[in-house]
Amino acid sequence: MRTKKPTQIIRTDKWTLNPTAEQRVLFGETVKVYRRFCRYLVGIVFTHWSELGSLPGNNVISAVERLIHRTGKNPHPKYGLIDITFHKFPSYYRRAAIMLAVGQVSSYMTRYREWQSGMSRKRKDAKPPQLQAKTGCYPTLYKGGCYKLHGYEQIEIKVFTGSDWVWTTVQITGLCNRHEIPDNKLLSPSLIFDAQTCYLSVPFHCMPAKRIADQNVVAVDLGINTTATVTVVTFDGTVIHREFIHHGRDIDRRDKRLKSVSKRASKTMGKGGKLHKGFCSNTYRKCQNINNQISHIVSKRIVQIATKFNAAAIVFENLKGWRAKGGRRRSNLRQRFHGWLKAKIRDYTEMKWQELGGEVIDVVAAYTSKLAYDGSGIVKRDAKNYALATLASGKRYNCDLNASQNIAARGILQLTRRKDSEDLSSQRSGRSPRSWACLCDLWTLDSSRLA
Repeated sequence: MRTKKPTQIIRTDKWTLNPTAEQRVLFGETVKVYRRFCRYLVGIVFTHWSELGSLPGNNVISAVERLIHRTGKNPHPKYGLIDITFHKFPSYYRRAAIMLAVGQVSSYMTRYREWQSGMSRKRKDAKPPQLQAKTGCYPTLYKGGCYKLHGYEQIEIKVFTGSDWVWTTVQITGLCNRHEIPDNKLLSPSLIFDAQTCYLSVPFHCMPAKRIADQNVVAVDLGINTTATVTVVTFDGTVIHREFIHHGRDIDRRDKRLKSVSKRASKTMGKGGKLHKGFCSNTYRKCQNINNQISHIVSKRIVQIATKFNAAAIVFENLKGWRAKGGRRRSNLRQRFHGWLKAKIRDYTEMKWQELGGEVIDVVAAYTSKLAYDGSGIVKRDAKNYALATLASGKRYNCDLNASQNIAARGILQLTRRKDSEDLSSQRSGRSPRSWACLCDLWTLDSSRLA
């Protein structure tokens, strides 16, 4: 058994608020004055960046406050007009705005240095980055000074009326479940408000519990015909669970919308010409939301399977940087490759599984589908149905299922880090032993261990 060392993770929940009409006006004024204050600060921080850039977090806050805030010990700050313009601006809001301005300027300076050195230039005539003082930021709320939580039903927030700062109590109507976990620590939330939405973005410092996992892994093959093929394999090579996850209805909804884009484009520009910026942006946004939904549903199911079998790890193919080679330009196959959610599903699965103290590992993707899991050699794909294959023994098998079992074998060998795994070989397949391992290699190891 392998014990996973706990890691520290930051995750964010969305707490929906139900403000009255009067409170919506107050929230709007608060966000507006906070953004104005941040714009002032960006210019000041940029002007004095040679002095402020090398200071740590707490020291930079004090240094900026000495420039803008009038106190008994600092009666004549250099930019004292800010205190008059933003009368009674709360100290906690001020410090949150200072940190935002410092981050904005620091990001700009880094990008500018990279542009100067040529590291970030894709073209010789690439223009330098610009410092954006006008940011769409939202106020960060510090406990006590900016908000007071009354259970999980109401929250008291300090807001701006246009002339003064007052407290107002608003109802919390929607919660997630991270606050119910005792080890999770609530950090400073942000007030997200605009014409359509009003909620708190609440980050949590999650501390996963130590896990003592069973001797099995969950292997996932991400495919085109089937979104995800999941196999649970024990360390001795026994397959104890198989499952195909495919949300065809959602994929059809997405593809139908994307197909309408080409029709509208041909009607708009005819045989030549160019499309205007933002063409069909709403359609692309909806398709992106469908992709996110599919990825969340699939990743959630993968994590449920891993939790059910108390898996030591979830194993994926390493597909980073992979580019589609098959399919003619503008063909249906090329469009299906563009809709392949290999990265989203893997990332969302890792985020969910890490919160439970699990581990996600990547293995070499080469020959996972091409080599038979039983060690008989290279499989022969069906010409009419590419999802099926024929093994050297004549057995018909699902290609994605074959691949997921090989992925599991490589994950187990990487997880156990056996010294003798370097000596694995298969004369029949002629593959490289460690990188191109198949399920049959686990059987060989298990039999040699018994002998």
